[in-house]
Order: sequence, then structure tokens, then C-alpha cells
Amino acid sequence: MHDEHKIKIFTCKASRAFAEKVATKLGLKVGESDVLTFSDGEFQPCYNESVRGATVFIIQSTFPPTENLFELLLMIDAAKRASAHKVIAVMPYFGWARQDRKDRPRVSIGAKLVANMLHAAGCDRVMTCDLHADQIQGFFDFPVDHIYASAVFLPYLKAMNIENLAIAAPDMGGAKRANAYARYLQCPVIICHKSREKANVVGSITAIGEVEGKNVVIVDDMIDTAGTLAKAANVLKEMGATSVRACATHAVLSGPAYDRIANSALEEVIVADTIPLSTDPAKDKSKITVLSMTNIFAEIIDKVYNYEEISSSFIN
Repeated sequence: MHDEHKIKIFTCKASRAFAEKVATKLGLKVGESDVLTFSDGEFQPCYNESVRGATVFIIQSTFPPTENLFELLLMIDAAKRASAHKVIAVMPYFGWARQDRKDRPRVSIGAKLVANMLHAAGCDRVMTCDLHADQIQGFFDFPVDHIYASAVFLPYLKAMNIENLAIAAPDMGGAKRANAYARYLQCPVIICHKSREKANVVGSITAIGEVEGKNVVIVDDMIDTAGTLAKAANVLKEMGATSVRACATHAVLSGPAYDRIANSALEEVIVADTIPLSTDPAKDKSKITVLSMTNIFAEIIDKVYNYEEISSSFIN
């Protein structure tokens, strides 16, 4: 009798380490695939084993460069054309998520375009973690499993037994996330209000809430240039915070981010492994703690493959 709809795990280049940990947790091996690169930079992914009738999970975070997204799209297309039963894109970090609305005239809504491209490529389902805005799930015309990094962050913070703890949102948009963390940890919330001069440039920050004598943990979905984070940490410290830490899912960490973290008032920055840290030894990573999401992704993949309910896996 045929082993119907067998499970297969594949990865693209940018998320190989993450995929290998997920596959090991599931008692599987990452499937064999290659990428043929032409002289002009064009590339063509290829499966080196049959995927006919299989439920194929392709793991890839779509952080820059754009090739990471395009490689995933080509892998989905190749699996579909090779008669895979189902193709599921596992995107620990969903790139272009900051473009979730028209915040000024004549701009793209990149998150919706990426959702359309995944659909056009033949994707049947997406698994992702801490979208920039929850409502991005509505951009997809197929199921989305939205996993929360709070499942690893909250137990870590609780185990630290921090006295006089307060959770801070780095901006008004992060208030809902901060409130969920504060409710779980039974502590007060601080909201930072920022004015932006332009993208990636923070004007001024003010904090709303009781800061004096508190050990503050700033929670966010991502750290890009760390401008907001470093400035918020310094402002909170000036307002009398005993210590300031940060908890952010996606360590984008572009431009001067590593230096800003190293030179800021932050004691520790806790991130998930949805995006690998820079391998450059010159980058100061001494304050950065990485918590792995691979066990949670493996658990959700197993449940989705076996048609089991997954709501019990979410804390937030």
C-alpha cells in the first residue's frame, strides 16, 4: 500500500539552520534540493527527490535580499509542478509586512502583493510568526497559521523572576502586544509615544506610565535599525527605570543596529531565531540572547500535517 500524502521538509538557502532543527525535532531529514545559478545571477531551484503526492513544507524567512522571497516562490512552483499533494510555505519571518496599508498616497501595499504572489505560485497554506499587523492574515485567500513568539518569550521572562517588572510598548501600535504580555506577567504597562521625521529616523520619544524604580522590558515584533529601541531605552533610563531590556521577535538588525544596541542603556535584547544573526565577528552580540522557535514550528507542522487542532499551542 502506498504511503499516502507523506510529509517532506525542504528549505531555501536563508533558513537552512532553522529548517534542520525543525526536521530533527520531527524525526525527519531536510529533503534534497539544489539551486542552479546562471552566469547573470538568474537561479532555478530543483528538487533532487520525488515529491509526488507528498505534503511539502518549504521553510524560508523572506528578509532581504529579495532573492530569498523569489527562491521560495520558485520552490513552491516547482513542488506544485512536480505533483505535490499540498505545498505549505513556512515563513518564520514574513518580509514586506510593514507595507500593510497605504499610509501615504501613491505607495504599494507590499504585504498584499506578497500574499498574491504566494497564491499565484501555488501555495496552499502559510505558517508564519508575529506578523507586523495581525490583519495581514486577511490578505490571504487560504489558511494562515499565525504563531506567536510569546510562547518562548513569556516563559523566559517569567523564569527570570524580575522584581518591579513593567512591560513597555515602543510605540502606540505595540500597545496591544504589550498589554497581552503585561496581563500574563501581571505587571503594569508603559507606552512610549514617538514622532517619526521619516522612515527609520525617530524624532522624539515620551513615555506614558510609571517608570521610576521599574525593571522595564520593551516588547516589539522586530528590531530593524534599533533607532527607536535604543532611544526608548535611554529615555526610560533617564526617567528613573532601574533596568531596561527588550524582547523582539525578528532580529532584522540592519545598518548601525548592532552598535546602537551595544552602546545603549539596554541590558539584554531577547530575540527569536526567525532571522539568523550576522556572522560578522566585528558585530557586538554580547547583549543579544536568542531563543529558538524551532520546537514550536515543529509542533505546529506536525499538528497541521495530522489535521489536529492547533489553538492550544498559542499563549497570546
